[in-house]
Amino acid sequence: MRPEVSAFVADGPLPDEEAGEDEIDRRARQLEAMSRPLSLAEAKALAGCFGPDDCYGLAWTMTHLIETAPGPVRTPAPAPEAGAHARIRGWAVAAGLVTEGAGSGASGGEDTGGFPA
Repeated sequence: MRPEVSAFVADGPLPDEEAGEDEIDRRARQLEAMSRPLSLAEAKALAGCFGPDDCYGLAWTMTHLIETAPGPVRTPAPAPEAGAHARIRGWAVAAGLVTEGAGSGASGGEDTGGFPA
């Protein structure tokens, strides 16, 4: 795994929108420093870093980074009360970026252009 991805993952999940501006800016810079495309291992590691909300759009930035990997990433479903994380993951499943459960035939890199209801 590349050092910039490892450093991001080591810092843990994205903070919530109540975090300080400095922390949110630091995490944004970490995401911007990641070269594309990601490997499947890097995408899987990032998929474990969603926080409790969209962190002023950083969760979407992370989703788009995951999208650059060569295939879908299997991730556990968030708890129903996970708010933005659940909505973003639902979009990622619908777009084929991550798979949902065993046996899913989702393929990576295909954006369906829609959002789940």
